[in-house]
Amino acid sequence: MVDVLYFAWVRERIGVPKESVETSASTVADLVTELSAREERYAAAFADISALRVAVDQELTEFDASIKGAREVAFFPPMTGG
Repeated sequence: MVDVLYFAWVRERIGVPKESVETSASTVADLVTELSAREERYAAAFADISALRVAVDQELTEFDASIKGAREVAFFPPMTGG
């Protein structure tokens, strides 16, 4: 079981800020594939992963990163600053 957090427009498209997911995924990309297959709102949120950033257990990482043993995966748009 892993907690999946959604921020900004990702949360708006999916409709929840957080959920616990039972998954057999071994990488972030595998998790995205599983989530996208759930229903249209997930597919829409993950349609272009180049527009997303991901953190595993609060560490920024890439979509090929392992999630084995992870407690939390967070998806959010790139941060902009001034």
